Amino acid sequence: MKRRTVVLGIGATAGAAAVGGIALTARADDSTTSPSGGTGSSGSLVFDPEGYTKLTTTVTDTAGDEHAVTYHFWKAITYVAEPVDATYQSLNVSVPVEIDGVAVDARNAPILLANSVGGYMPSSVADATGIGGGGMTPGGGGAPSGAPTGGTTGGDTATGSAAPTAPGANGNTNATGGALASNQLLALAAGFVVVEPGARGRTLKNSAGEYYGVAPAAIVDLKAAVRYVRANKGRIPGDTERIVSAGTSAGGALSALLGASGDSPLYDRLLRELGAADASDAIFATGAWCPITDLEHADGAYEWNWGDNATSSGAKVDQTVSKALRGQFAEYQAALKLKGLGGFGALNARNYDEYLVRQYLEPSATAYLTALSDSARATYLAANTFITWKNGRATFSWADFLTHVGARKKSVPAFDAFDLSAGENNLFGKGTTLSRHFTAFGAKNDTTGLTSKRVASDLPETLRLMNPMTFLTGKANPARSKHWWIRLGTKDSDTSHTVSANLAAAANGLGDEVSHTYYWDEGHGANTDPGDFIAWIARISGHKAR
Repeated sequence: MKRRTVVLGIGATAGAAAVGGIALTARADDSTTSPSGGTGSSGSLVFDPEGYTKLTTTVTDTAGDEHAVTYHFWKAITYVAEPVDATYQSLNVSVPVEIDGVAVDARNAPILLANSVGGYMPSSVADATGIGGGGMTPGGGGAPSGAPTGGTTGGDTATGSAAPTAPGANGNTNATGGALASNQLLALAAGFVVVEPGARGRTLKNSAGEYYGVAPAAIVDLKAAVRYVRANKGRIPGDTERIVSAGTSAGGALSALLGASGDSPLYDRLLRELGAADASDAIFATGAWCPITDLEHADGAYEWNWGDNATSSGAKVDQTVSKALRGQFAEYQAALKLKGLGGFGALNARNYDEYLVRQYLEPSATAYLTALSDSARATYLAANTFITWKNGRATFSWADFLTHVGARKKSVPAFDAFDLSAGENNLFGKGTTLSRHFTAFGAKNDTTGLTSKRVASDLPETLRLMNPMTFLTGKANPARSKHWWIRLGTKDSDTSHTVSANLAAAANGLGDEVSHTYYWDEGHGANTDPGDFIAWIARISGHKAR
């Protein structure tokens, strides 16, 4: 069978496609052509090992060295037998076969499952031209999830369209490209198999005006993708017992949820309705960057963290509302009964600031400053006098840190907006209803004129299906991921710093391996150590990276 060969190289030339800050140029070898194969939408869930396109790419690693990688690429394979919309319920597979002229056998390599969801918007791989993007449409055509006109993914198609009036995510940015494109390319160059699943998102609407990508559609889709990969063990190269998920922002939340909820029977009915493969959806390890999760408690956490910070206009938010939400956070945090990493002890609203400073913020600043030259460090410290630098260690107060970060990203409430304007309100829409309140506080204080001031009866279960804490606290899920890589920028105010820290504390308390650090002075979607992530996968999987 003839296969088309395409060469992708890093370079900023005319017509190059930018993928996560890496410019890719492409040329096709016209001497050989054939379509890439897959299951399409035929309902078959059997992977075609011969249905690939042969591609090559040049990947620059974190040391600046270039690597020529030849790989097999399977495009837009529908991963469920009864898709609601195959445009989104499809995945791409990339398998390295040669690196720097040396043949690669990836049959037992780890599998990186990298989603490109942002803002809980739709994500499609249908237009991808190769690994790491090249036509992929994360978060609704790449538009920020906070865009006032919503997403544009999919256009008006036979199966559905994005809602032109869907609300934004109250300031969430769709920061998926830089983190995941680098992860995917580096994973390929390390000899790993890369699977890129699409998923339905909150703005998708059918001809009847029904929103078919609202919660819990995205997590059900990702679980179905995992089941497809596992069901095709031996046909899809790679070790299906070493699947590592990765995602950023809402995609980070879904990655964490995928890891926490593996094989939970709570999703079985929804998966059966899609015709998902009869296989496990448990994964080996989880990579989550700035996860926007624990949404029903996120308003309180946000006010605890950022309530004293002014908005970009210089004004403070309604402090009566902020204070009430902070009280909710205190109750919730106490009920979690979590202990901090490093032997810190019980975490509560009174000591969480001390914990964040000691466990994450000061070590982050110390690592950042240590890496600078003496002159650059002196310049930075002169401009940031709130930091005390002594004996190679940075110290400062929580209050000074908040002043250093500056304006908060969101208004109040940050997630369940009283006027239903937040993207998360849309995430919990239903049927033809664009947006709904999902917290009692939001519903009680609704300003849109709703006759009911209560949360709809179906939402508690939906929230349960969307929150990784469901599976990490109380009676913990035994089939959860046991390895966690969690990252966050210190200047990221898209959600509270306690959200990722609680994830880490919950997993650590269960005895799982947790690598959780903050990137100093970085914002939402940062990924400054992708090479370390790849090395981490190699270590925990026992598979030596090339």
